Amino acid sequence: MAMARNADIPQFGVLSGVKVVHATLSTAGPFAAEMMAEMGADVVWIENPFVLDPNRFAKAPSVGMAAESERRNQRSISLDIPTPEGKNILFSLIKEADVFLESSKGGQFEKWGLTDEVLWEINPKLVIAHMSGFGLTGDPTFVSRGCYDPIAQAFSGMLSLQGFPDRDPNPAQYLVTDYYAGMTAATAILGALYQVQKTGIGESIDIAQYEVAFRCQANRGPDYLNFKIQAEREGSRNQDIAGWGVYQCKDDNYVYLLILGGAIVKKAVKIFGLEYGKEDFPERTGLVLHGTHAAELLEEKIAEFCALYTAKEMEELFWPQGVPCCRVLTYADILDHPHYAARGSIVEWEAVEGSPYEGQKLKGPAFPARFKRNPSRIWRGCPTIGMDNEAVLKEAGFTSDEIAALYEKKVIYKAPPAAEKYKIVK
Repeated sequence: MAMARNADIPQFGVLSGVKVVHATLSTAGPFAAEMMAEMGADVVWIENPFVLDPNRFAKAPSVGMAAESERRNQRSISLDIPTPEGKNILFSLIKEADVFLESSKGGQFEKWGLTDEVLWEINPKLVIAHMSGFGLTGDPTFVSRGCYDPIAQAFSGMLSLQGFPDRDPNPAQYLVTDYYAGMTAATAILGALYQVQKTGIGESIDIAQYEVAFRCQANRGPDYLNFKIQAEREGSRNQDIAGWGVYQCKDDNYVYLLILGGAIVKKAVKIFGLEYGKEDFPERTGLVLHGTHAAELLEEKIAEFCALYTAKEMEELFWPQGVPCCRVLTYADILDHPHYAARGSIVEWEAVEGSPYEGQKLKGPAFPARFKRNPSRIWRGCPTIGMDNEAVLKEAGFTSDEIAALYEKKVIYKAPPAAEKYKIVK
């Protein structure tokens, strides 16, 4: 597919008719925009003409595959925002938009004179979402700092929980706080859009990546805040409860076993041939704590079974009887898995013209929420840099001569086709 006009966007999904403009890069911001694009919104992505988005880069043969996965259904305009012409173009884009999303160091847009109030003068109903590592307010020495996923993990306390207790902290993979922040932003934006529908008054949202990560740690943070209990790194097994964690099997592959809950404990104990309803496993036992004789018995039986069975056999033995037990799947396992196939968890789309993968069908994860009446869909792959400059600008009221002048001043930019440059092996 070549340059796309608004009229080329198929009408589908629960966000059909919603227009989103975003000036974000890397993962968190674009993922929020991607969620809306896959629900049917018209999403225009403003790229920096001087700095390549990190997700567009990788070693061959996976050139820009992160962008191919996270920029589907979007249109690209490459624009130097802080120039007078760039600001004028931004104003033209947001005039008819419902959402403007940006990700930068806290206060960057204010430094450019693009405050919320200035944007609301152009569009009073606009939902504005600011995404940054440390937020727009707080200690000035932190507000102005850049941030990436492992930095957010470190600052939020999350990193202190990852890995084994006798080793260095090990960041959770892969880019989890980016995706947490992206999901949070998308949720907050949709809530704001609902409010705007009722009031006609725009909203501004301040999303700090570290706060999202701090929020997504279950009881670990509150345990310390209230009781000064510092959780230890657990490694691959729960440090409090037996039968909860990763176990290596006969074929050297792994399963994750989770014996938790009254009904599950009862079923697991019977599978292992232990006595349920007696001293070690009395009626209504909901979990088995380490440090008890019951835990010793349970862990011994798990070790015996793992020595006898492969990971697949363990899964087939426990799961049908109601005990959660799952093989640790690789991507090769996922590709051939019948449930992934039956649900359509993997989708295909065609790479756009000029992409390193031009002419190829690419595969990736499907949209993770299934709408019965207004399903999501993929109508386009990741656009090349500035691919839709002319279409987007003409929709905003710019003439061909004005667009040519913007190219001449280097306010906008369009990248040459990448397919020949990278010579991707099909």
